[in-house]
Amino acid sequence: MKPWFKRSLFGFAGAALLAGSLAGCSGHRHGWSGSEQDRAEFRARMVERVGSKLDLDAVQKQKLGVLAEKLQAQRTALRGGGDPRAEFRSLFAGAKLDQDRAKKLVDEKASVVQAGSPEVIAAAADFFDNLNPAQQQKVRDFMERGGRRWGRG
Repeated sequence: MKPWFKRSLFGFAGAALLAGSLAGCSGHRHGWSGSEQDRAEFRARMVERVGSKLDLDAVQKQKLGVLAEKLQAQRTALRGGGDPRAEFRSLFAGAKLDQDRAKKLVDEKASVVQAGSPEVIAAAADFFDNLNPAQQQKVRDFMERGGRRWGRG
């Protein structure tokens, strides 16, 4: 595997884990799922919080903001227009699992991920590659802990 691709995947995984964990532990109830205004406010708070933990400069914060927007767009596309939980539950509604619908659902979600991944990976790489080594290490440490609790310092 090419080094730049490995770095991009690593950066994408780290950024996704970082954003997901912040969404999970955020006190804001709407987070990624509220109105457009709620999502914009959430992204701004997330960028500020991560920015303070990583000591990001203005350019790095802007790159993190772009990454957060790409992740949100990917998440919105993945969810689709309906209720994903209801869609999943409908697979089990009959006497037997609707295997054809399940396969179709998996194919739909996989194509959405494939279509949006290049932009997300590029944004993650742009963010991660523009961190200094100490900041990159903080991201690695955060991921090592499974996306829980930033260390002191």
